Amino acid sequence: MFDETRPVRFSELRAKWGWLVALGALTLILGGIALANLFLATVASVYYIGALMLVGGVLHLAHAFQVRGWESVLFWALSGVLYLLAGFMTFSNPLLASAILTLLIGAALIVAGLVRLWVGFGLKGAGGWGWIVLSGVVTALAGVIIAIGWPVNSLWILGLFLAIDLIVQGWSMVALGLALRR
Repeated sequence: MFDETRPVRFSELRAKWGWLVALGALTLILGGIALANLFLATVASVYYIGALMLVGGVLHLAHAFQVRGWESVLFWALSGVLYLLAGFMTFSNPLLASAILTLLIGAALIVAGLVRLWVGFGLKGAGGWGWIVLSGVVTALAGVIIAIGWPVNSLWILGLFLAIDLIVQGWSMVALGLALRR
């Protein structure tokens, strides 16, 4: 059905515009549900991340038995064990996992914002450099706000991110589907 060797043609997308709108509407509904219960959405996000860690751990361990050399085996086996431990910890204590993930997100946003500020001021004089600086300020500020509210906001931040992502993704699919209909 989908051939990765050729680009998607607008005529093929246009023929499926209704499915795109329906998928977008469903995604919007899921985003609304997540927004209505941020705690439940946070727990769902944590379980999803935990499941990915468990799968990653199993894959790392399986790969460890495929490589040659004890250094490689040790590296992949240790990686797999750490992933498995993190995955099990996530399932056994999702609230602690959400606190850790929220703190990491806050720190990552602060670092990303500072990097954008550095890049933006490095481009001073070039067109659009102010937008990069503004983006850096907003991103760093978001990280600082998350860090200031930590650990209490750990109960809802991940759910909020999931809800916002679902809503934005849903709107974009609906808009694309409606645009293709014309």
